[in-house]
Amino acid sequence: MKFTILAFLFSPFLFAQTQYPKDYFRPPLDIPMQLSGNFGELRPNHFHAGFDLKTNQREGLNVYAIADGYVSRIKISTFGNGKCIYITHPNGYTSVYGHLQTTVGPIQDYVKKTHYKEKAYEIEMFPKPDELPVTKGQLIALSGNTGSSEGPHLHFEIRDTKTEFVINPMFFGFDKNIKDTKKPTLSSLYVYPLDNATVNQSKQPLLVNMTLQKDGTYLAGKVKTNGKIGFGINAVDTDDVSHNKNGVFNVSSFLNGNQNYNYQFNTYSFDEMRYINAFIDYSRYKKTSQRIQKLFMNTPFALSIIKSDSLRGIISAQPNLASTYRIEVSDYFGNQNSITVPIEYDTATPLVQAEPVTSKYFIKYKKDSNFEKDNMSVFFPAGTFYEDFNMNFDVRNNKIYIHDDTVPVHSNFTITIKDSTYPESLRDKLYIGRGSSYNGTIRKGDVFTAKAKILGQYGLVLDTIAPVIKITKPVEGKWISDQKKIDFTINDSSSGIKSYNGYLNGSWVLFEYENKNRRITHTFDDQYLTEGENFLKIEVVDNVGNSTIFETHFFRSQQK
Repeated sequence: MKFTILAFLFSPFLFAQTQYPKDYFRPPLDIPMQLSGNFGELRPNHFHAGFDLKTNQREGLNVYAIADGYVSRIKISTFGNGKCIYITHPNGYTSVYGHLQTTVGPIQDYVKKTHYKEKAYEIEMFPKPDELPVTKGQLIALSGNTGSSEGPHLHFEIRDTKTEFVINPMFFGFDKNIKDTKKPTLSSLYVYPLDNATVNQSKQPLLVNMTLQKDGTYLAGKVKTNGKIGFGINAVDTDDVSHNKNGVFNVSSFLNGNQNYNYQFNTYSFDEMRYINAFIDYSRYKKTSQRIQKLFMNTPFALSIIKSDSLRGIISAQPNLASTYRIEVSDYFGNQNSITVPIEYDTATPLVQAEPVTSKYFIKYKKDSNFEKDNMSVFFPAGTFYEDFNMNFDVRNNKIYIHDDTVPVHSNFTITIKDSTYPESLRDKLYIGRGSSYNGTIRKGDVFTAKAKILGQYGLVLDTIAPVIKITKPVEGKWISDQKKIDFTINDSSSGIKSYNGYLNGSWVLFEYENKNRRITHTFDDQYLTEGENFLKIEVVDNVGNSTIFETHFFRSQQK
């Protein structure tokens, strides 16, 4: 491991120049390409894995296979990419199409058959190469707004089929479809005093003033320090058409003309995604929603897009030696903006002291840590965090207080609570929650354990309230021969919905679930309807086993 880290830190500032095919793929839509999100854009807990393509603020646009291949994976989920198709191409790449409204043709037949075989809405399929072949330009789906989408659009990715690394789609010739003559926008510059250093008479991070120069670049105010410092920026990029504030492609910093830090959004793995929380100033993000991209690593972390010198981008001011620091920010098209920062050594007395340390405990991120008080404990495996920190921990009023969410967590930690005050009849209705937010909980007798990835306040939550089912348009005893669909809203106020099922005349039928509006919808199929009276039952179960059943009947004529 030690050799790997050294090789990473001292690697030259060169990214592998893979020769990607430029004219092999066609666009997945037949409207002009406009980006509402680009590759590498900073998102909650992850870097964006592809393009978000605008669909004129509506659903139902045709989505096409970008090249010959076969459907190798289909995933239907209430979160993430929602309804999603993966197509493997013979040239070694896989294309991904997410947030779909529906698949079409043979693909939809395959999906529907699997829904009914597994009797579930959320399914994942891996067709064999000869089951669902597609040709370049073949209609495969309609665009939508499913999953975690915040509005109608198409999520589009290209992956290396063998490694599953995501790759910037710009490399495959899609830059020809986008006009961009605008340079990135630099809205703020921060300086961070490290190892008890003082910067501009402060031991806390500072916003540095910037002045726009005649050539369009920025000159920062003088930075005076007596020790080690690092910098961070807030930068976004726009193009000539879509005007969305997207992520930047390349950021490089130079100290006295020598490059000391660089990252470029070419390709990365899904295992690296959560490192975004070390990549940004996470504490400031949680407090202000502002994502400051750090240009240094106080503690090294293995994010492959970063290349640095042996000091990991950290600058150490020297007496009687002035330095010049420069940051260059570029988009894929070569449009560039920059900031020049003069740095001087200075021993002025700090006027702003570092934030006082009030916690009793200290976490070493490379070591296991266990904290226990009364009937509650928390265990952090080595590598749970990105760096050492002072942690607050306490147990009071039947709650376990585990610091707060201004410190990022990389991997799961375990909370254990022992509680025998509840009768046995209620213990299966208890779960460990952050507030009322549900965490998957395992019970053995009076001992409850759960995994978590967010610091904060946890405790046992009792949930004896069953989910609520409401029909959108009542059909009880009515003739609804012309009605094509029926839908309901389902909700659970505590532990959340675990499962739901619908039955028409005793047979399981597919209800699609849209988590954003908590609505389930069934499209009527003559196969499950009868002439005259029909009986419908909906059953919804929450995460601790409370269930609700809704039953109704209606009349239907099968005559056309």
